Amino acid sequence: METNPVQLVECPRDAMQGWPHLIPTQQKIDYINALLDVGFHTIDFGSFVSPKAIPQMADTKEVLKGLNWQQTISKLLAIVVNVRGAEEAVQYDEITYLGFPFSISETFQQLNTNSSIAESLQRVEEIQNRCVQKGKQLVIYLSMGFGNPYGDEYSADVLLRWAGEMIKRDIQILSLADTVGVATPGQIAFALNTLIPKYPQTTIGVHLHSTLENWREKLDAAVGAGCRRIDGALKGIGGCPMAGNALVGNMNTELIISSLEEKKLLEGLNKVALQKCLQLASSIFL
Repeated sequence: METNPVQLVECPRDAMQGWPHLIPTQQKIDYINALLDVGFHTIDFGSFVSPKAIPQMADTKEVLKGLNWQQTISKLLAIVVNVRGAEEAVQYDEITYLGFPFSISETFQQLNTNSSIAESLQRVEEIQNRCVQKGKQLVIYLSMGFGNPYGDEYSADVLLRWAGEMIKRDIQILSLADTVGVATPGQIAFALNTLIPKYPQTTIGVHLHSTLENWREKLDAAVGAGCRRIDGALKGIGGCPMAGNALVGNMNTELIISSLEEKKLLEGLNKVALQKCLQLASSIFL
């Protein structure tokens, strides 16, 4: 069993969703199966969303059929943005987690899910009910969790308000998302130091976007504030297609692994399997 202090989440879905050409289904299956051999806590593998909105994820159900999910310690997570998608996702025994992007920026919530914050809160309630009925766990991504470029209000009170709304609904995992990749280490520390002491029974994670120049400072800020759930993507690929920016990549998982191992917060990963994943990633993300 995986006993690491940090839950390391690998996000091939985020790496793939904005890629400029369609990746063949079998190639996705081969890559994700290789990731399942490494020993990550969770694999964010796909999404149940409109193929018109995210064409790259149109084959998520076909990918799921090809995954060796019973031979791994890793759990599978799928992103949903509405109740219809959740109703599909909860039918699959293979899936442990459903992830829902809940932006605390009104502007970005409309851009990302075509709904208001109030409408999205109702969706959270309905999706959570379906997760409970089917034995799934809902992960809420607090998008724009470190501030936003749209001028929408952001403060400790705003952050606490929306985190509190999730916890009222028995959401046990919240992940703060640096959706447009502009959060500073200080902002990361501020957000986590606002939430972690207030909600010690809740897992508070981070989904950070970064560059080769600033990844370490961002990661150190998160770990230093007590964050123990961290998302990444091999080779630092990915970003949110709905953010309308030049896609700052995900934090590079190889770098995260190296740093966490130095800090004695991560061990036991299958490095041979990891090398295979890196080779596959080099052939997919050309």
